[in-house]
Amino acid sequence: MRAYILPAGCRSGDQLTEVDRPDPRPGPSQVLIRVRAASLNYRDQAVALGTYFGGVIPRDTVPLSDGAGEVMEVGAGVTRFKPGDRVMGLFNQTPPEGPPFAARATLGAPLDGMLAEQVVLYEDGVIAVPEPLSFEQAACLPCAGVTAWHALMHAGRPTRAGDTVLVLGTGGVSIFALQLAKLAGARVIITSSSDAKLERAKSLGADHGINYKTHPEWEQKVLELTAGQGAEHVIDTGGAGTLPHSYLAVGPGGTVNVIGVMTRPEGDLSPYPLMMKFAMVRGIFVGAREHFEGLMRAVAVNRMKPVVDATFEFDQAVDALKALKAAQHFGKIVIKI
Repeated sequence: MRAYILPAGCRSGDQLTEVDRPDPRPGPSQVLIRVRAASLNYRDQAVALGTYFGGVIPRDTVPLSDGAGEVMEVGAGVTRFKPGDRVMGLFNQTPPEGPPFAARATLGAPLDGMLAEQVVLYEDGVIAVPEPLSFEQAACLPCAGVTAWHALMHAGRPTRAGDTVLVLGTGGVSIFALQLAKLAGARVIITSSSDAKLERAKSLGADHGINYKTHPEWEQKVLELTAGQGAEHVIDTGGAGTLPHSYLAVGPGGTVNVIGVMTRPEGDLSPYPLMMKFAMVRGIFVGAREHFEGLMRAVAVNRMKPVVDATFEFDQAVDALKALKAAQHFGKIVIKI
């Protein structure tokens, strides 16, 4: 089979290399998946640059944590799936070479990921694709979709109709957060440096858009739009550089969900602004199977479709990583396999 690897010690997405590997076979409790699409996350860029948690990868690694395809073959004892089923992999997996009860790790680093024609996963690390979705759309869900669902429905109190959700940026997690918040009946305020992207976000249901280049103190604009109350949920994909603003933008009893690490520290990172509002800051690192299953129920019932901004062919994988690094996308970047 064909696959891509990032070599041990990799520090550039340009080092992504296509290789031939033996076709894998499923063992007991495992399924063999023909991968049809994989999507990219900011994490994948960090892994390629050697800046992800833990530094450079210690071995040649198949990248990308998100993918979808169909089951080709099942191992002994598999009960959840059969050949032909359309499926996605969870972010956290039992290592395929280990026993079913082994400690879990994450796809795309340290485990081999989804940028390959075939992968083997344990059946408890696989979930069915809802009928309305294409493989390209389904491949967007395991990280970005689950992260947004976890933040809005499980961190602090669940998002309710009438809440205000503040979403930073227009990448994968942010656009999922916009879509899911609107399904919950919330008002959404979204930020971007691009007026064109803000208009596109409004076409998806965003109620207000703030250009953070035009309004560098964008938290003041949030307070204006909420009559001084702030937002019940803040989806902070920036990290250290945006947190001081998010602390001021969150409302009484609200939650700042820290998801991204895309910006450098800037301003006062002291959490004191949260104290008098009884607000909290919470880190979100994707989610568990229960979160994924809840998201899938919402996607199926509402026939929600992920926003795919650009699709690349398998032999354009290096170009896809370059597009991710350029950060001009709205929603998700996908590679067809």
